[in-house]
This record gives sequence, structure tokens and C-alpha cells, in this order.
Amino acid sequence: MQYHLRLTLLYLLAIAMTAIPAAAQDLLPELVKRIKPSAVAIETFDQRGNSISRGSGFFIASDRIITNRHVIERAARVEIHLVDGKKFPVKGVLAVDGEGDLALLKVEMPSVVTSALPISKGVPQEGESILVVGNPFGLEGSVSNGIVSAVREISGYGKIIQITAPISPGSSGSPVVNMYGQVIGVATLQAAEGQSLNFAVPAERILQLKVSELQTVSSLSTTTQKNKRAAAEGLYSQGVALLSRDDYARALPFFEKAAETDATYAEAWYQTGFCYGTLGRHADALKASKTAARLRPDWAETYVNIGASSYALQQYKEAADAYKQAIRLDDSKAETQYALGLTLEKLGRTDEETLAYKRALALNPGLANAMEKLGLAYMKQKRWNDAFTAFDQLKIYKPEAKTYNYIGETLFELGKTQEASDAFNTAVNYNPDLDKARYNLGRTYLKLGNTAMAQAQYEILRSARSDYADRLLVLIDP
Repeated sequence: MQYHLRLTLLYLLAIAMTAIPAAAQDLLPELVKRIKPSAVAIETFDQRGNSISRGSGFFIASDRIITNRHVIERAARVEIHLVDGKKFPVKGVLAVDGEGDLALLKVEMPSVVTSALPISKGVPQEGESILVVGNPFGLEGSVSNGIVSAVREISGYGKIIQITAPISPGSSGSPVVNMYGQVIGVATLQAAEGQSLNFAVPAERILQLKVSELQTVSSLSTTTQKNKRAAAEGLYSQGVALLSRDDYARALPFFEKAAETDATYAEAWYQTGFCYGTLGRHADALKASKTAARLRPDWAETYVNIGASSYALQQYKEAADAYKQAIRLDDSKAETQYALGLTLEKLGRTDEETLAYKRALALNPGLANAMEKLGLAYMKQKRWNDAFTAFDQLKIYKPEAKTYNYIGETLFELGKTQEASDAFNTAVNYNPDLDKARYNLGRTYLKLGNTAMAQAQYEILRSARSDYADRLLVLIDP
């Protein structure tokens, strides 16, 4: 009976395992069938009616389409092609996000049923499956799939999405859709220095578009070609594409050129300073960041950049002033409080340093670096109980030799010698080469009256030719 029951269970399990992939495969065609009618091909024409470029877009309302700005920016006229072959003119442009490379188009549609795609308000998860419906090389309604490979936060810009689905010429402006049929981003193809840079602008930027009076495509193109800011934003967008790959050296010339094209473009100056700083050119970074701050004095992140560059140049008072100004403008960033604490440490202002770390931890209780620095600041103040509390919490986030050495040092100062010994032993078990922990273990053994064990620690330090060896010997044999 048990034998037959076992065979039956194995048989049912085999059926279930073969059914799961089939069900998953059935979902994809249905999703594609639902999404494709909402995606469009976009064709642009010059003044003479000649076709000049093709791109992609998608409906977010029955008469509104999202695409990339660069798809339409040189056109005199634009039309959309539905998946069934029908064509309709674009009446004009309702909104533009130059830095996000987005444009919101209004189309003239008769009583044709179109389905708008829902916009996701959330941030996609890395590894999440996605579809891209575009028109690569004029092949209308082509589908590619992949995953979200990364969601990057670019300082001074916001989030950007890296995807594995290929984006070919003609697919700029395509919807990037999750398995629920929601738009999580707008696919963008940028060309910079011979590279194809594929990424997606987050859908949240669609929701942030500010609709204004309808402007014809022709007038937008004329304005774009005459407008320094529009040209600078195109360069800025290419720089952002390179930042998405942490390619600061190649991104920098685009931001420099953007700032040169429009000297009042604060965001371009900001990114110029940010790239300079990342590349170690701190004097140049400081100059560019100060220009950004003059242009946008209410932008906290510019002062964070000024603080970072000043700190790197050992101009600690200036750095502290910059971080404080950043906090006055935006007191929600734990990292800024932490950076202020590091700067105050350099200035020897321990009480204020301690306060900065406490504020950082109030904003982000898991900020381990701030926790460690807070414990060290307490040690400088001989606040051993507070230091122990900080380091005891730190071991949750950094269970390593250095943390247990800190715990041992605070317990030693509190007169809890046996507990200190246990902590130092844990430290050397984590890292036998942490000489300071071994020295501390030796002096703790002496405090406990165990000279032989202290001598053993000395021999280990002497064999390692550590400077701590003689320091311990002086305690063993004063």
C-alpha cells in the first residue's frame, strides 16, 4: 500500500513540475497581445515632407503618447503608426522633460479604440522580468524581453534603470513593461562616442511631467535648435547615460560641454563637479560645484558636493559650513549628517561630532559607519557605557574583529575584565592578524593574573614583528 501511494505521489509531482513551465509560457503571449496595441511607431518628417527618423512611443491616455524627446526634436511634422497599420498625425507637444529625454504628444484620433498603458508608481526590483515593445530598424511591433539588471541612483539626477532587453535604433521611446502590464520605464537609446547606451528612464518621471499649452512639433524643433538650454539638455542626457555605467571619465566631457553651451544650467555644473570629484580633481570640482550653488542656492546636493571637495582639499571649516548649509536646506539625509561628523572630527569638535552621528543614526538606524564613529567619539569623551552600547549594536551590522576589539576596550575600561577577555578572544578568532586585539588580550590576561597567557600573546606578536610586541612586553616585565 505504501509503495503504491509513493508511486502515485511521484506521478502527481511529475505532472505538476511539467505543468508549471507551460503555465508560465502561456502568460507571456497573452501579455504581449494586450500590450502591443498600445505601442506605436513614430515617424518624423522635415519641412519638405521627407522622412527623417523613426522611433517608438505608447499611449498613456486615448489622445496622449509618451516618447523620447530626441525622437521628435528636429521634426517639422510627426505621425504615429498603430500596430494595425493605421496612421494618425501628432497635433503637438504638451510637455517636455529635457533631462529625462521625454516628450508628451497629443494626437488627433477618430473613434479608434486605443488602450492606455498603466504607469507604475513603484521602483522595479532587480531581476524583475520585463518586456519592451518597439520598432527596431522599422520592424513595427517587435517584442524583446529581459530583466531589470539594476536600478541606479545618480546623484543630482535621480533613478535610472538598466535592462538586459536590447534597444535598437527605432526603439527609443518604447514602453518597458513588467509582467503586470504596467510601464516601469521608457526605453532610451543614446549614442555617445561610438557607443550604444541602452537604459530606461523611470516611469515616475512621466508622472512628474508638467503639462502646458499645446506647442506644435515644428515650433518646438525651431525653439530647440535656437535654445541653448535645449541643446545643453541633450548633452546632459548623454552624460547621464554614461553615469549609469559609472563611466565618469567619458561622462565628464558631455557635462562640461553642456555647461559651456548654457552657462546658467545649474544641473550641468553640478554633474561636472560631481565627475571631477569622483575622478580626484577636487579643486576643479569645488569650482564647478560653487557655480552650481550660485545658480541654484536652494539645492542641498550642491552644498554636499562643496563639502566633499573641501574635505578632500583639507579645508575642513569650509567643508563643515557647506554640510551645515546642505542640512539647513534638507535635513532628511543621514549621509550628510555623517559627513558633517567626519569633518567635525578633523576640527577636533568632538561634542558636535557626536551629535552629528546621533542625528545620522536617528535618520538611518542601520548606518554602520556612523555607529562606529559614534562609539569612537564616545571613547574620546571617556563615555564608556555609551561607547559599549554603540559597539554592541554595531556587531549586528559588522560582526568582525575590529568591532569585538572595540567592545573589549570599552569593557576593559568599565572594569569588566573577564567579559573584555571574551571579546578580545572573539576578535582574534575572527582575525588572528589583528595585532591590537592580541595586545589587548595580553594586557587583559595580565589584569586577570594570567602571566603565562599574556606571555603567549607576546610571543605571537614578536613572531609577527609587530610594534605591539614591545608595548606588551613593557607591561609583562616593567
